[in-house]
Amino acid sequence: MIDIKELRKDPRAAEAKLKNKVPETSLAPVIALDERLRALKTEVEELKSKKNLESKEIGQKKQKGEEVSALMAQVGALGDQIAVRDQEIAAVEEQLKAAVAILPNFPMDDVPVSLSPKDNVCIKEWGEKRVFAFPFKNHVELNESLKLFDFVRGAKTSGSGWPLYVGLGARLEWALLNYMLDTHRKNGFTQVIPPLLVRPEIMYGSGQLPKFESQLFKIKDPDYHLYLIPTSEVSINGMHYDEILEEAQLPLRYTAFTPCFRREAGAAGSQERGLIRMHQFNKVEMFCLTRPEESAKIFEEMLLSAEEILQGLGIHYRNMLLTTGDMSFAAAKTIDIEVWLPGQNRYYEVSSVSNCTDFQARRSHIRFRHKNDKPQFVHTLNGSGLATSRLMVALLENNQQEDGSVLVPKVLHKYLEEEIVRIKPGGHG
Repeated sequence: MIDIKELRKDPRAAEAKLKNKVPETSLAPVIALDERLRALKTEVEELKSKKNLESKEIGQKKQKGEEVSALMAQVGALGDQIAVRDQEIAAVEEQLKAAVAILPNFPMDDVPVSLSPKDNVCIKEWGEKRVFAFPFKNHVELNESLKLFDFVRGAKTSGSGWPLYVGLGARLEWALLNYMLDTHRKNGFTQVIPPLLVRPEIMYGSGQLPKFESQLFKIKDPDYHLYLIPTSEVSINGMHYDEILEEAQLPLRYTAFTPCFRREAGAAGSQERGLIRMHQFNKVEMFCLTRPEESAKIFEEMLLSAEEILQGLGIHYRNMLLTTGDMSFAAAKTIDIEVWLPGQNRYYEVSSVSNCTDFQARRSHIRFRHKNDKPQFVHTLNGSGLATSRLMVALLENNQQEDGSVLVPKVLHKYLEEEIVRIKPGGHG
């Protein structure tokens, strides 16, 4: 959530900056509500001051034995006015909170200004696209003989967009997950296993509500009102909801594996069959809470931890600095790591590392205290480290051989069996 004080300073400049992210943004309703709220509060303070003076006068008159009934009636009327204004204040505060809650985070100054993803800036490339000397297959075609996934039975149990990993496919998925978690732990992240269902206020705190209500799976009945997480960023951010941390605790670095659930997974065409876009997918997350002055440094560390995984797997990738219009609602700066998928003939994101500054912390009331100073909001950062479904596609398609087999990267051998260096049609060896 944006600090209302920042909007008051220069509403026009603030609106222009937000329009770079969401063109339809208008601060007029927010500023009007804020002015109304401040006017009401000023009026209440004046009424209370008048009531206190008249109450004091009543006491003085009583001591002198003077008549006070008219004055008491005035004080009573003032009390009624104050009660009415207090109700108005509460209503306007709720309206203002709702109006500010739908405003996105300010983009940082070094973020390219554009509404189009086509203007995202490539800031780094690692490795090269593989050149095939034979007609290559996409991962769905490879799976016809490798039998790593069963999309038909997955659809039978849950509908389209819900994967079913089978046999060596399931083991390869676990190998990837363990390799990624080991890498992040080595780099100073503490592993957690967070809940998959969270309360509405936790969704709100991370910036998922109210904006993305329609994209979330939820349980709502007389006993429960909970949401399935679209990313473990939500749960980890919620771990410190409404807390004041000591400065010595920072930075806090967390990593977690969870399934993630998103309604918006859809069929964008035949190229996005299989694992490309699913309602449920596995992801290892990185999440950090830090002092504001350290967040740029932590951002780079998280990016390097994600890159280390891809370099270990030997998969070509590029880093893309996202434009203002392509960033997420809560992000102030984002770099996507994209891998090349030959079967789709394009790059796909496998990691998105974002600095959310104090946006989530303000919504979640997460602060830290420096000595005896007034508590201030932490900065939060999140990053996929990585999402495995597209990573699995990259691994299979880029490591395929002419005979239909797939070479397993050496870093994964210890998580499988030493002899599984190649996945062959009908078996492995």
